Amino acid sequence: MFTGLIEDIGTVKNISGSKIEIETKLDGIAKGDSISVNGVCLTAVSVNKGCFAADYSPVTDKITTLSKLKQNSKVNLERAIELSSRLGGHIVSGHIDGTAEIKEIENFRQFFRIVFSCEENISAHCVGKGSVAVDGISLTLSSLLVSGFEVFIIPETFNNTIMQFKKEGDKVNIETDIIAKYIEKFTSKKTNSISLEILKKNGFV
Repeated sequence: MFTGLIEDIGTVKNISGSKIEIETKLDGIAKGDSISVNGVCLTAVSVNKGCFAADYSPVTDKITTLSKLKQNSKVNLERAIELSSRLGGHIVSGHIDGTAEIKEIENFRQFFRIVFSCEENISAHCVGKGSVAVDGISLTLSSLLVSGFEVFIIPETFNNTIMQFKKEGDKVNIETDIIAKYIEKFTSKKTNSISLEILKKNGFV
């Protein structure tokens, strides 16, 4: 589990097949630790000084942007939270729902306004003023659009994540709010529709 507060910008040292090796300034990483890489929860399978390696499955490859990374690509990194940690962002599982495309980037009064386009399976779980993780970054939706959403990013977040390297047309990993997904699951259960026959059977008419 993560918070969406990025701890380091790592550098891809090598990526081949289903394995990725990343250089990082983060310390205390051990084999078996969960690490969010651009929002994707990966497990460190080996750790050397200043570097860790992780494997990712074909499913992860299909629905995320990991396969688009190259040697020297920059990535957002966050270690899994501890039970004693403050939850400064929002609850992020590291399980990506899909990708979105950056349509607009605008410098707006020291903030950065970014517009994303996405598929309906993602926008369906987006709520105005709600939370979304973009490449692992915890952000607040400023508004919903017909085929996407808009966010405003503060300079601190922009300058300390890989958002500073993004351009229009780039794809990003998206994880929608887990609470919204649970609510949809529980409220979409099929119930018997009310009919005149049911009302008569139960003595209402």
